[in-house]
Amino acid sequence: MTPSLPPQDLAAQWTTARKLYPLYVELAREFVIDLPPCADFESGEEQPDREGVERAVEWLTQMDKAIQVYQLRQFLQTSALGDQPCMLALLQHFLAQPAKDGFARDKVDFLLVQYFSQVAPSRLDDNDVDVAYVAQSLEPVLGEVELKAPVWLNALERVIDSARRCRSLNELLHGGVLEQGRKVKTQAGELFFLPIALVAFTRFGYLMRRVFFRLMHDDLNAIVDGLDQLEEQGIAMLDCRRAQFSAKEPIVRLRMICQSWKVMFQAEYSSGQPLRMLVDLRASVADALAGNVAAESGGTSPAPVPAAKAAAARAGASFNRTESAPKSTPLAQPEVATGPAAPKIEAKSDVDDSSPREFEVSGAPEWEPDSASPPGKQK
Repeated sequence: MTPSLPPQDLAAQWTTARKLYPLYVELAREFVIDLPPCADFESGEEQPDREGVERAVEWLTQMDKAIQVYQLRQFLQTSALGDQPCMLALLQHFLAQPAKDGFARDKVDFLLVQYFSQVAPSRLDDNDVDVAYVAQSLEPVLGEVELKAPVWLNALERVIDSARRCRSLNELLHGGVLEQGRKVKTQAGELFFLPIALVAFTRFGYLMRRVFFRLMHDDLNAIVDGLDQLEEQGIAMLDCRRAQFSAKEPIVRLRMICQSWKVMFQAEYSSGQPLRMLVDLRASVADALAGNVAAESGGTSPAPVPAAKAAAARAGASFNRTESAPKSTPLAQPEVATGPAAPKIEAKSDVDDSSPREFEVSGAPEWEPDSASPPGKQK
């Protein structure tokens, strides 16, 4: 049971709880969380008695235990309720909780990066995203923060540098970079909740997201280029079973799927998160250009020619094949409508971060095996 609240906290607790209740009701409805509505919220009272506030807070506590991080992420990236006031209320709620476990850490981590992404200018240059700027942006959440960072937070900068050196999404996902970031986070233990650490991890998550977007755009462009080159060779179908497609996948359809992914990656969350499919599709296209997989033009598969091999080298130059990588699990393929071929994605040096995010780089469990290392100590 939640401990009794001090009298001076009742009004503030009730105000925050009333802000969160509509959000939690929608979360329960969307993810079929079996928890009856709270009568104290439903009554519409402006200020119930102590017992009413405590029952309401206990209801929120039960919901907090039931809501998974990925559910919170998906909902807030698609719902109109996921605005800045909502993010602020959620952050105040979670940061005030006595529990400082990994469950709370991952929720706070996501919410801080999401909040900062909403308040930061869409064309903010990476070089301007320093600790001081992030701390100033998070003042409504954390108040004024002492900017002297402990030495152990320097590891985050090394992970960011490693991520920026990655040449493809495959290299980022399978090269151990994400695991390095996750290790720093888990080893921090309760030190993660220090104000300066929250600022540093928010900056880290935001910059990692940007790397993620740039690499995804590069992969999509490489796929579209490769499909163009295959069509020029008279190839109409491609064996894409490794990417969860068919053995004779029409190139026209693959092009349309890339267009739908382009929209997904730049706009809202879509179920399926086809990260593995994207990586494996790029590999399939590169292999087809090199003549290593079956590709059909309506008859027999044409033999590779020197020009095709050169094109494959260009398309796959930055793609490091990882045969020992975890095998892809089936994911929902995006629905695509028939129509004209999708245009090539324009590569931009500045990623527009004004729209909601469809993933959280450092919190996707399918990509980040946790080393379960013991918490580190502040130096």
